Amino acid sequence: MSMSRRTSKWEPRRPVDASERQLTSAMIASLAAEGLPTVSAPFGHALVEAAQSNDKIVGLTADLGKYTDLHIFEKAFPERYYQMGMAEQVLMSAAAGLAKEGFVPFATTYAVFASRRAYDFICMAIAEDNLNVKIVCGLPGLTTGYGPSHQATDDLAIFRAMPNLTIVDPCDALDTAQATQAIAEHNGPVYMRLLRGKVPSVLQEHEDYQFEIGKAKLLREGNEVLFISSGFMTMRTLEAATQLEKEGVRVAILHVPTIKPLDKATILKHASKPGRLVITAENHSVIGGLGEAVAATLMRNGVTPAFRQIALPDEFLDAGALPVLHDQYGISTEAIIAQTKSWLA
Repeated sequence: MSMSRRTSKWEPRRPVDASERQLTSAMIASLAAEGLPTVSAPFGHALVEAAQSNDKIVGLTADLGKYTDLHIFEKAFPERYYQMGMAEQVLMSAAAGLAKEGFVPFATTYAVFASRRAYDFICMAIAEDNLNVKIVCGLPGLTTGYGPSHQATDDLAIFRAMPNLTIVDPCDALDTAQATQAIAEHNGPVYMRLLRGKVPSVLQEHEDYQFEIGKAKLLREGNEVLFISSGFMTMRTLEAATQLEKEGVRVAILHVPTIKPLDKATILKHASKPGRLVITAENHSVIGGLGEAVAATLMRNGVTPAFRQIALPDEFLDAGALPVLHDQYGISTEAIIAQTKSWLA
């Protein structure tokens, strides 16, 4: 049975109105556009569901249970929850030890702390031995306004070169719930970017959508522009495509929730269609993420469409309110529309 039929515990709640969004802190501000439904803690609830049928699943965190939605798991399974304190290296080492004993540890922290503080421990203790550890990290890319100390704009670049590591970047609540179940069943180390708290819900409109590790999914077809996107940028490209279509621009969207292994065959199939501008869109630095992975795939296979990237700049970003920062750095819906129209002109 698909996860899309099993998500009653985290059905979309009421839409977020503008006044509520303005009062939300910069760290946990919702990414949902006005009127878009949201789902509360989809990762936490999905992990509880997975753990009900697999008693080997355990949860660990580095003093961030509440901020990675792992507190949902703690409440359901307190005897399977481990609070490691502010020690990310210890967190990853403990997860490796539990995996060696046959458990399926889900280790949560912020993406900056996993990629920067704990990199060597993940590499040597987990990835080299191909251990069954799931690393699930909040605040990926520009999803907090707290500045460079918390903005993981380079995590994909850091982790893409690590052998054995699967990398997942879900779009919304449904994607997150389905991906959680999928990585729980997958044997091997996984790094998943986490949208936490009240997570936008957009893929429920695509009734046949089902997350699969290593598979890209075509969400809509169009003959003028092809967006290849991941994470919440798929939500943004869907919004942009709706507006662009009103202006006569036909837009296709290929959602790529697995960054590694990359679904090269599907990307090449859709990027090979003649006459379309191909644009990658990601919540990550222009260096080392989805855009460069797609560009390398196209070049190595002799596919040469007109190609552009929408991504964060190669610099340390400002602190501030997320809507302002997303406009400033070109990843808001309005910025995507404006940039796309300029490239088509």
